Order: sequence, then structure tokens, then C-alpha cells
Amino acid sequence: MRLLLISSSNVHGYAGYLDQPEPFIRRHLGDLQRVAFIPFAAHDYDAYTATVRERLGKMGYDVLPFNQLRHAEAVFVGGGNTFRLLKTLYERALLAPLRERVREGLPYVGSSAGSVLSCPAIYTTNDMPIVHPPSFEALGLIPFQLNCHYLDADPNSTHKGETRELRISEFHEENTTPVLGLREGSCLFVDDDAVTLDGPHTARLFRRGVAAIEIAAGSRVDQLLG
Repeated sequence: MRLLLISSSNVHGYAGYLDQPEPFIRRHLGDLQRVAFIPFAAHDYDAYTATVRERLGKMGYDVLPFNQLRHAEAVFVGGGNTFRLLKTLYERALLAPLRERVREGLPYVGSSAGSVLSCPAIYTTNDMPIVHPPSFEALGLIPFQLNCHYLDADPNSTHKGETRELRISEFHEENTTPVLGLREGSCLFVDDDAVTLDGPHTARLFRRGVAAIEIAAGSRVDQLLG
């Protein structure tokens, strides 16, 4: 099983869509050519697919529509609203077939919502529940939860609402699954059970009942889960 899980498609300091994670995508896909794109996290599938087809085309990849997944050499699940993504996969009876193909070796690229989809469930997404999927259970390709676009508390901010860390602590009041806060610009490479952090930032690992820790780029996340 080979996964690339990207925190964000757009990163501060880079001009456009997928500019920052492009080297990660090239490294992950290598010489593969046909990439099926799943656009269900967005409202306008055609416009989203056209954007991805143009961008990945510049990288030398041929983007296939989601209904041609069986002909693809890899799959890319784009970002957007995680609840809408999961609901549509359930409605189209595609969640189980996608899981099976990826577990059989189809390379998977997820960005933001597409990365959260790889988790056991989507509990730790930042998105509003604008639709109601029949279940929060997701692909379960990795044994922990992701919080993409993870933000540290700003000590100079006047904002008095919940911090991201507080929200994750509330998750652990009801659940035991570890959560990895993945900052924008960072990603995970998954090779079967080996999970390696890459990118310019550390990631923050939260586990129930113990203090959160920072994980350096290059670290094996799977060895730190406990």
C-alpha cells in the first residue's frame, strides 16, 4: 500500500495550486501516467476535474475521470468538504472498491479532505457538516487520525474561541485514536505500515492521556504511535 497524504494543495509563499507539493507528487507517482481524479469534495465536479487535469498535465500526468478508476495507475482524491466527499462515496457505493484497490497497491494521493479520507473516520476534519453522510467511517488506510491545516495557537491573537489543540483534546475525551496535526506544507509518505513525515515543518502528535509531542521531518510516525 502506497499513500501520499498532503496537508494542503495551496501553501503560503507559493504561486498556485499544487506548486508546493509538486515534488512530493512526482516522487510518489514516478513514471506512472494515468491518474484517476475523485472530485467529490467540491460542488462542481467538471470545473474541479478541469483544474486538476490542467495542473497535473503540466507535470506529465493524464487525468482520468473518477468513473475510469479501473483503468488508472494511481488515484488522486482532492480537497474540499470532507463530509460531502464521504457522503458521495457512500451514495455511489465507491468507498469499499476504492479501499480495496488501494490496499491491493494502487498508489493514492490525498490532499486535505482526501488525506482525512484515509483515516479510520473523518472526526478530525476542520470542515462544517454541510451534508450528512450515512457514517463517519472512512477508508481506514492508516491507524490514526489526521488534522490537516493544523494551526498553532497565536499568543498575540484576541480570538477567544477554541484552539485546534483544544478541539483535539475534546476528541480524546471520547476516543482513543491518536491524532496527527499536519501543518500546511507537510505530508506523509505511507509504504505499507511505514509512515514517514516529510516537508518543512514538524507535526504535532496527540495521544489520549499523554502530553502532545512534536515530530521532526524524516521521522517514522508509525514508530511513535504507542
